[in-house]
Amino acid sequence: MEMNFGHLKKIKEFKEDLTLIIKAAVLPYRAMAWASSFNAFFKNFKRESKIIPEDTITLIEAYVEKNKLQNAISVIENALKNIESAPLNIAVTGETGTGKSTFINALRGVGQEEEDAAPTGVVETTMRRTAYPHAKLPNVTIWDLPGIGSTNFPPQSYLTQMKFNEYDFFIIVSSTRFKENDAQLAKAIEMMGMNFYFVRTKIDNDLGNEQKSKPKTFNKEKVLMKIRDDCSEHLQEALSSEPPVFLVSNFNMSDYDFPKLETKLLEDLPAHKRHIFSLSLQSLTEATINCKRDSLKQKVFLEAIRAGTLATIPLGGIIMDEVENLDETFNLYRSYFGLDDASLENYAKNFNMSVNDFKVHLRFPHLFAEDNDESLENKLSKYIKRISSVLGGPVATAIYYKRAYYLQNLFIDAAANDAIALLNNPGLFEKEMETYISMPLDYWE
Repeated sequence: MEMNFGHLKKIKEFKEDLTLIIKAAVLPYRAMAWASSFNAFFKNFKRESKIIPEDTITLIEAYVEKNKLQNAISVIENALKNIESAPLNIAVTGETGTGKSTFINALRGVGQEEEDAAPTGVVETTMRRTAYPHAKLPNVTIWDLPGIGSTNFPPQSYLTQMKFNEYDFFIIVSSTRFKENDAQLAKAIEMMGMNFYFVRTKIDNDLGNEQKSKPKTFNKEKVLMKIRDDCSEHLQEALSSEPPVFLVSNFNMSDYDFPKLETKLLEDLPAHKRHIFSLSLQSLTEATINCKRDSLKQKVFLEAIRAGTLATIPLGGIIMDEVENLDETFNLYRSYFGLDDASLENYAKNFNMSVNDFKVHLRFPHLFAEDNDESLENKLSKYIKRISSVLGGPVATAIYYKRAYYLQNLFIDAAANDAIALLNNPGLFEKEMETYISMPLDYWE
C-alpha cells in the first residue's frame, strides 16, 4: 500500500480534472475546452455507474459551449439536488420460510440479532407491509411484504393493497422452486411498468445437502445449473418468458449471483438513484467498492465544478463553512466503505487487536498526518487566510476548491483501497503504514 507509479498516475489524472475546475472559475472564455473535458470525465465511467443521465450531461455541455455558464450550473445544481434527495424504496416479497427476512437484514447490513433487525424464524401473522430503514442511509427503505400465497388477494389486488406505486423495484424471494403465484405476481408487476427480480435463497444449504448425500458425484456447477433450470422452468409455464433467476446465500452475499444482482439493479435504476443504491450496498466485493468509488468521485466532481464556476465573490463565510464540513464529509466516506469507528472496532475485535493497533495497517488514518497533531480543518483554515490575503476574490476561492477536490479524491481512493485490503486480510498485515503526506510539504506553507 505504498505510494507507487499507479498512485502517481492518479495524481496526474487529478491534476487534469483540477485544471478543468479552475478553468471553470477564472477562464470562462474557454468554454469549448470546458465542455470537452466535462464529457471526457464522464466517459471514464460505465453506464451502470453514471449518476446523472446522458441527456443531462449533453445539456450541460450544450450550455457551456454557448458560454451560458449560469444555465449549466443551474442544471448541475438540479442534478445534485436529485442525487442527494432521491428516496429509494425496495419491496421484498416471499412466503414464510424462504429466508426473506434474513435477505432484508443482509441488504441493510444489519445482523440477525441486532435490535432493529427484521425478525427471522417466526410464523407470518400479518397481512401488512413493514418498513425497515437502512442502517446508515435514511433515504433508503426496504419493505417486507407478505407473500402473495399467504393472502387472499389476487395479484392486482395484492399490488394495490401493498401500494405498488411507492417502490422502485420488487424482489420476489423463494427458497425452493418459484410457484405459479410468484409468476402471476411478476406478470402483474410487469403490466404496471415496474421492474421485478427473482431471488432464490439458501443456495449454500442446497449445495451442502447435495454434497453430503452424494459426496462422490457432487459437482457444484451442475447443482447450481439444476436449481436455476428448475426455477426457470416453473416461471416459464406462467410467464411465457425466461426471466433471470439470481441464486444467493443470505450469509455469503459476496458469492454466487448476488454481485450480478447488484449490477443488474444498478443498470435498471434511474441514473439519479444509482448513487444512493451503490452507497447502501455492503462493501463485500471489490466490484461494489469500486462502484462506490466511482459514484462518489462523480458527485465530488459535480460539486467542484459548481463551486469553482460560482467562485465570483471574495472568500468568506461560505468557504469557511465548507472547511468545517470537510472532516464530517470524510467521516461519511468512511461509513460508506465500512470504515466507521463501529466497524473498525468489530474488525479489531476479530483480530484480537486494539483499534489503534489495527489502524496502523490502514491508509486513511495517516493521509494528512505530519509531525504534529494539527487537524486538517486548522490547516485548511490557515491556508485559506493566507491565500485570501495574498490573492483574494475568485482566484483564491477557485484555488481552495481545487485543493478540496484533490483532498476528497485522495481520501475516497484511500478509503476504497483500505476496504479492498480488508477483503484480503493476509495482505493487510504485511507491513505497517508509514506517515503519508497528501501533497508536497509546501502545500500547507
